[in-house]
Amino acid sequence: MYINTLSHYLPSEVIGNEYFTNLNNLSSEWIVERTGIYERRKAAEGENTSTMAIEAVKLLLEDNIPFSKNEIDLIVGGTYTPYDTIVTVAHAVQHHLALPDIPVVSISSACSSLLNAIEIVEGYFAMGKASKALVIVSDHNTAYYNESDTVSGHLWGDGASAMLITKERQSESDMEIKKLITGGAATSGKAVEAVVLRPNERGVIMPFGRDVFQNACIYMPKVSQQVLQACGLTIEDLDYLIPHQANHRISLNVINTLGIPAEKLISNIQYLGNTGCAGCAIALSENRPKFKKGENIVLTVFGGGYSYGAMLITI
Repeated sequence: MYINTLSHYLPSEVIGNEYFTNLNNLSSEWIVERTGIYERRKAAEGENTSTMAIEAVKLLLEDNIPFSKNEIDLIVGGTYTPYDTIVTVAHAVQHHLALPDIPVVSISSACSSLLNAIEIVEGYFAMGKASKALVIVSDHNTAYYNESDTVSGHLWGDGASAMLITKERQSESDMEIKKLITGGAATSGKAVEAVVLRPNERGVIMPFGRDVFQNACIYMPKVSQQVLQACGLTIEDLDYLIPHQANHRISLNVINTLGIPAEKLISNIQYLGNTGCAGCAIALSENRPKFKKGENIVLTVFGGGYSYGAMLITI
């Protein structure tokens, strides 16, 4: 599989740490020390998960995509913060693109949804049911969070990303997806209670953040090594690592476990906050211009519930 084109959309409103200082008496220094976050983006009134996804798709189509949008034969969306649980984010994008009669599906595996969405594409390609897919990941965390929560209210940001994935290479600039591994870890630690979002009860809460931290620091390095080994590569062959943007301390722990220098870590949580399942895709899109031919990039994710995964991309 190949990633031909990708894009990202970020809301214009920037929320700095001083907002939470005024609201919850949390100093900016305290937030930065524990999370690495200085600021985050917040969707405007009238924006939502689906509108942000559509904006990301608009930006994607402004680029030089290697084929007509009418050739897209699969749309897969990923989010755990849906605007509508019936008319999913993928349906909203299909409606916007006016592409009838193609498979459209949305998935939620918390912050791992990006890789599971791509894995669905892999399945459709393998079965011969599609060859040109559009993947969209979008999270509207600020629609669900409790900003007064001093444990996790300051973590969240909003954003979306879109990518075209094809079964066959379309151009020399395509990024090849060499290997993808995902898994569920609901049997680990306090997985089913550590971070939850139960809309009928309340917004997202994280009563066992330490358990999330510990398991993320176990699973992301482990699966990153597995995906490299599956392709006959070692850590020395890795040029960049893009971990799920949950907490900068987690990211630093992951690279220390793997023995990767800080310059190989790609991170955007400092200025975007935790953008959920869109975080890795946004980071890949932001940094695409600096990647060089032949470089190896691993995206690794960890989500509540728990779920995890890693994907190796070769430029």
